[in-house]
Amino acid sequence: MGGNTSTATWPPEGNTFPLATFAAGCFWGVELRFQRVPGVQKTAVGYIQGEVDNPTYEMICSGMTGHTEAVQMTYDPSVVSFAELCDAFYAGHNPRQKNGQGGDIGTQYRSGIYVHDEEQRRVAEEKKAGVEGAVTEIETAATFWPAEEYHQQYLEKGGRFGSGQNAAKGCTDKIRCYG
Repeated sequence: MGGNTSTATWPPEGNTFPLATFAAGCFWGVELRFQRVPGVQKTAVGYIQGEVDNPTYEMICSGMTGHTEAVQMTYDPSVVSFAELCDAFYAGHNPRQKNGQGGDIGTQYRSGIYVHDEEQRRVAEEKKAGVEGAVTEIETAATFWPAEEYHQQYLEKGGRFGSGQNAAKGCTDKIRCYG
């Protein structure tokens, strides 16, 4: 039994774009990286691949729910392909580190691509095969639980230190993980 009562609204009402879901460590920096990709329409951070409905951030951090922190997005395939999203994913983290990224350690920080159809699976497997030593899990996307509202677009809004980071399409500024 979960307890998350202050989640963001997701997916966007009236969405007609496909979904893509990636996990690559702490979701704040992953989200900002994808916000900057031309063709990505909307993003949400949340929890996926776990065993508890409606989890909270505190529950995820315990490592006991099986969830991973992830970013789910809508994207316009006439502007950016799923293959290009996979390229951005692999360029933005260490896919060889199991159950963590840098100092963030735990199964909630694992590398994953959670596919929404068989074409995404084919592309994801192909991209993973091109990354020597990748431990990225590729699984069918389970229920995506949007994180609490304060986590959404966290780094763009200012992060921990109140200094917002640029989420403009094409921006290449260094991402500061905690703001």
